[in-house]
Formats: sequence, structure tokens, C-alpha cells
Amino acid sequence: MTSSSAAIDSGLTSCHTCYQLVSTGAHRCPRCHSKVHARVPQSVQRTMALVMTAAILYIPAMALPMMTTVSLGTPMDSTVIGGVIVLWNMGSYPVAAVIFIASVFVPVGKLLSLSILCWYASQGSSNPKQPTTMYRITELVGKWSMTDVFVVAILVALIRLGDLLSFYPGLAALTFASVVIITMVAAEQFDPRLLWDTARAAENE
Repeated sequence: MTSSSAAIDSGLTSCHTCYQLVSTGAHRCPRCHSKVHARVPQSVQRTMALVMTAAILYIPAMALPMMTTVSLGTPMDSTVIGGVIVLWNMGSYPVAAVIFIASVFVPVGKLLSLSILCWYASQGSSNPKQPTTMYRITELVGKWSMTDVFVVAILVALIRLGDLLSFYPGLAALTFASVVIITMVAAEQFDPRLLWDTARAAENE
């Protein structure tokens, strides 16, 4: 059950930058001078466009090598899944689990949750509290997808022993970082207030 009143009904909205409560008729926030919109313009369309872009980039991020290891002069490419399997077979179960969760489970989950949120924002929900909680979790955990990229960056920076043992970043590091950044921007573009707007509209019909 949603409330029948909202700030927008009283001609008020919040600034997206400093969260100052301002009139919906104002073009600029009086505090930080940012542009003011009652709702993020084309929020659902922008979010879905970014989600689809991230989904396309996620394919080469998984298929291309994340890292190239040179051991005794022999190069060996490792994809994300391949690296997880190697770590698992070596007995490094916690590290393998962390990389799998951060590099596979979290990005895929975030793409799915953003798609579901866009659907709820368009079609409405009888209980908008649940998708709002989903949005908060999605926004919170998204940044941790960078764990795999950080691991590669640390190895590349610290271990350079020539042909004896060296690590080099693969093309997947760039595409995977792009996926994480794009999904973070997508989460910022999504306006969770739309969830409550559609629920209120459905309730008032």
C-alpha cells in the first residue's frame, strides 16, 4: 500500500546533486546551482541503453584473456572463468569464490536487477518497497565487481621478473572495467522514485 501524497504533489522535488528540497518550477538548485528535474529525464530509456551496452561488452570480457602469465618464457592466457578454475584446482577456494562472485555473479546479477527495475518502473508494482530495496542493494554492490581488475593491476605492477615470471593485462581487463563502469552509471541514471510514481498511478486508477 503506497501513500497518496508525495513531495511532487506539493510542487517540490530534491536536487540530484546536493538533495536540497526545491520547487519543481525552479531550473537551478539555489544551493549548488545544478539543473533541477522533478524526475531524471528518460531515466528508464537511458538505463536500459546502458544495460544493453554493458551486456554486449560482457561477452568479450568473459571470452577474451583477462591476464597473460609468462612463466619460464612460456606465455599462458587466462580468462576470468579459467582463472577461477585454476585457483580452485590449486586449493585456493576462498580466492576463487571471491573472484567468481565479484566477476561473474555480481555483474550478471546487476544487469538482471537493473532490467527488472526498469520493468517495474514502466509497469508498476503493488509493493514498491521491494524493488526499491533491490535498487539500493544493486547500487551498493556494483562497485565490488572491480575486484578482478584490481587483482590483475596489482599483479602486473608488482611482479615483473622478465621471462622467469611476469603478468600482463589482457584485453578482457579493459572490456570488463567498461562493463563495471557502465553498470555503475546505469544505476545512477535510474530514478527509483519512478517505482513509487507508477505504483501510485496504478493505485489511483
